[in-house]
Amino acid sequence: MNKYELAVVLSAKLEDEERAAAIEKVKGYITRFGGTVTEVEECGKRRLAYEIQKMKEAFYYFVKFESDSNCPNEVEARVRLMESVIRYLCVKQEA
Repeated sequence: MNKYELAVVLSAKLEDEERAAAIEKVKGYITRFGGTVTEVEECGKRRLAYEIQKMKEAFYYFVKFESDSNCPNEVEARVRLMESVIRYLCVKQEA
């Protein structure tokens, strides 16, 4: 099992319930493809380095999980299609 960290940037236009539902959906994708979520860190609303889709701020989340090497590819393919996600990045953590 490898350790991964998925950074998810959600639109600032979302309500609290919509953000919670989006993160639950991401966690569901991870568990569906054989991973286990170890930690979800909410960093709150932050200013973006540059404007994305005419937004200057967004909500940042970091989801840490353990899985085999196939899970991150499947999760990224699903997260890419989510409308509420404006950016994402999945990286493998060093052992």
